[in-house]
Amino acid sequence: MSTGASGFVSFRASSAAASWLSGLESAAALSPDEDPVAVLEGEVASLKDQLLRAMAETENIRRRSQREREDSVKYAAAPVVRDLLGVADNLQRALESVPEEMAAGNEVVSNLRLGVQMTQKELNAVFERHQIRAIEPLGEKLDPHLHEAMFEIEDLEKPAGTVVQVIHTGYRLHDRLLRPARVGISKGGPKKAPAEPDSEAKDKGLNGTGEEDANPGSTVDTSA
Repeated sequence: MSTGASGFVSFRASSAAASWLSGLESAAALSPDEDPVAVLEGEVASLKDQLLRAMAETENIRRRSQREREDSVKYAAAPVVRDLLGVADNLQRALESVPEEMAAGNEVVSNLRLGVQMTQKELNAVFERHQIRAIEPLGEKLDPHLHEAMFEIEDLEKPAGTVVQVIHTGYRLHDRLLRPARVGISKGGPKKAPAEPDSEAKDKGLNGTGEEDANPGSTVDTSA
């Protein structure tokens, strides 16, 4: 138990003891008609309730403190990792600026590209080892908690709100978002207009038999 929690319990215990002594003094000053046993039993019940509440509050404080300590350790590297994300972005841009086909004709450029590729692979392995994972939303529905939509693209083959382009890769540390993925989403195909009733069905009337439905009370049976 932490020092603060134990001090809290000690304070509550002191208060309970003071209340108990006060109860004894009250019992001693009772009138002849009052039962001192009943009075003391009421004081005991009250003190027991206070003790249980103090223990519950202390346990809540202990659990909250433990959770805060665990989170502080778990996410302590978040500021450093955010700075390293820029390094990962630049490595990817370097590889994209020199396609493999272009580097194949020049040994120096090919070796340089290979070095950048190996550096990127090592950095990704470090990220994976420390639970730093890239967000790959291509083809997924836009999630405002993980993605940041930058623009819309006309794409009749994708439903509206589908991620069709990733501009900036997003990352998470454990289950906490470090950086949202910046994406382009599909506007979707043209919305279908509501279906119009068939003109032939209109001509036939509501019952579709070619005859209009009779209104209640429009005819009278006189055969009786």
